[in-house]
Amino acid sequence: MIFRARQFEFVFPRPALVMGVVNVTPDSFSDAGKFFDAEAAVAHALKLVADGAEILDIGGESTRPGATPVSEQEELRRVIPVIEKLAAQVKVPISIDTTKPGVARAALAAGASIVNDIGAAAHTDDFSMWKVVADNHAGYVVMHAPGSPLALPENPVYRDVVREVSGFFSERLGLMLNEIGIPMEQVILDVGIGFGKTPEHNLALLAGLKTFARWRRPLLIGVSRKSFIGKLLGAETENRLPASLACAILAVRDGANIIRTHDVAATVQAVRMAEAIYSRKKNVD
Repeated sequence: MIFRARQFEFVFPRPALVMGVVNVTPDSFSDAGKFFDAEAAVAHALKLVADGAEILDIGGESTRPGATPVSEQEELRRVIPVIEKLAAQVKVPISIDTTKPGVARAALAAGASIVNDIGAAAHTDDFSMWKVVADNHAGYVVMHAPGSPLALPENPVYRDVVREVSGFFSERLGLMLNEIGIPMEQVILDVGIGFGKTPEHNLALLAGLKTFARWRRPLLIGVSRKSFIGKLLGAETENRLPASLACAILAVRDGANIIRTHDVAATVQAVRMAEAIYSRKKNVD
């Protein structure tokens, strides 16, 4: 299995990639806007790379529940200076976390290689985001959410959340391949933990990750510090690292290829140790 994003190529199986999160927003749920300043964001991103991040995910609009949407102009003002500076200093792929085609296009021009689209063009007939991806040979993260990312249902209902998310991927991949011509090698799948799911839905998806191997695409899992951990365990945001690591380790065991996290150093260490154990276990079995 190969993943291509412009000049970058990753061949799987290989050790799981760790994607470091850089929120260039004043209202991030995870870091309270500590990296809203461009210089602080760049310094933080460089530290994440030093800690072992093999992808950087830069976002300029918070997706926490109740977040205020920002204009395209404001999102560009936040992220483009950060991407330009990082592209000149790092040798890892830079991902732009956005639902706006204009932001994606500008970010790719500034040096990004991947578009992390939590909207996945699922609630519109406008496929301009996909055209941006196709025109730039960019990597593309397809994330599942049962509604607009900033207006998700408060009480989501699924008959079978694993089956419905799998059906969503089937429909999106078919459209991208047949209607727009995005090669499968450029696509990553993300089940959308925490986006329009109850804690039970999130647990079911994490327990059913092996189902998504059928698509033979890299699987990205983002559980870092998410609210379902707090709801299940009563842990505040700053105290959710142990549970986040537990999810990451089990996700890698069950086929996750990319772990998106705020805590890169701890996640790299935990995942690498888990992989070392899993490889020995296979030999024993």
